[in-house]
Amino acid sequence: MTTVLGVDSSTQSTKALLVDAADGTVLERRSAPHPSGTEVDPRAWRDAFDASAGGLLPRAGALGVAGQQHGMVARDEAGEPVRDALLWNDTRSAEAAAELIAEHGGPQACAEAVGSVLVASFTVTKLRWLRDHEPEAAARVADVLLPHDYVSLHACVDGTAPFTDRGDASGTGYFSTATGAWRPDLAAAAIGHEIALPHVVAPGAVAGETAGGALVSAGTGDNMGAALGLSLEPGDVVLSVGTSGVASSVSATRVADGTGVVTGFANATGGFLPMVVTMNAAGILDLQSALLGVDHDGLSTLALAAPAGANGVTLLPYYGGERTPNRPHAVGTWTGLSAATTRADLARAAFEALLCSLADAVDELVRHTGQEPRRLLMIGGATASPALRALAPTILARPVTFLPAGEYVALGAARQAAWALSGEPDPPAWPLPDGETVESPPAPGVRERYTELRDRTESWHP
Repeated sequence: MTTVLGVDSSTQSTKALLVDAADGTVLERRSAPHPSGTEVDPRAWRDAFDASAGGLLPRAGALGVAGQQHGMVARDEAGEPVRDALLWNDTRSAEAAAELIAEHGGPQACAEAVGSVLVASFTVTKLRWLRDHEPEAAARVADVLLPHDYVSLHACVDGTAPFTDRGDASGTGYFSTATGAWRPDLAAAAIGHEIALPHVVAPGAVAGETAGGALVSAGTGDNMGAALGLSLEPGDVVLSVGTSGVASSVSATRVADGTGVVTGFANATGGFLPMVVTMNAAGILDLQSALLGVDHDGLSTLALAAPAGANGVTLLPYYGGERTPNRPHAVGTWTGLSAATTRADLARAAFEALLCSLADAVDELVRHTGQEPRRLLMIGGATASPALRALAPTILARPVTFLPAGEYVALGAARQAAWALSGEPDPPAWPLPDGETVESPPAPGVRERYTELRDRTESWHP
């Protein structure tokens, strides 16, 4: 049996999967935690890799690493970090993002140049912040790596030149999704001087080798790794219901959305991975459980006891502001409450609001890619809820397949490693895990009332 190792170097931890290269069967799992915070010494990721993956690597013929997107690992001439890495969730560079968009000539010009309208998570905004707030550190920067680049390089023999892939590179803000090449001029303009950037390895190619002789693939970003782990094909749409909601699809068409709603990433196989993100997702259900004084099972039971449409109660669930649509100062808004409103109605309205928000995200993907979903796949911890499973197809107006919990990012990294090991033009065909497909007729009037409330409150915030 030939085995490969897939590693997910995420915000919270490193997860390593030893996998059968032939069919993707997971043989062994290990993990190690990362420090918390929005800035982290990247050397901690190397330690976590050694602790989790080190014991498995001698048994693998190839290694792939997928990692959290956007993080800035700025190194000096000796290859040492000049400061702690700023992670994707560090928002101190929000003003820098606005400044750089203006330098591009506006949002649409920015999207045309790099595939997306910049936000604070993108690496280029962190380079500008470094220039303006820590100029001595900025002056020492010789090259900039992404988190997965840094971990992959650590696994390779000494002397290996830094490398990355087009998927993760497309989240930096200085990579052209139109040409598939770096825009070193944009990186230099952000930090104030020229810097070296890692070699972009072709999809499926070998990038390096470990000291033990295992091949190392290019690696990729976590979202691109998940797409590989789920064996997504054009027309597939994945809805991930976590703290935030993410709708993503594999597309052969490049997206350059000047509104900023759709992020025009590349993927790890030569195509594109447009994404729409909502700030509020599973947290909607967490808050509603707390407000009603029930656990999540109790919330689900209440919701299923109310009729579709929650007897006219509608929630706009923008509790922490929202990104899709872009309303950073919005708050949650309830309407339709009356003396007859029940606790079951309030529970039902929370589930319907979450699903309407995700349906909006799917609509944006369809509008910008021009392709109707072939399959809707749903993952994330919240999908264990019976109410979410029952109501999802009624709001999304399509069959929904719920996939079991799994380390899909690490599995995608393993699949990329198996691809590099095979030398074939396409990644190996690994079957999706068995899921449950749920079909139900659309719930009449629910999305219409949600849309009316969403549009009516567009210009209002406290």
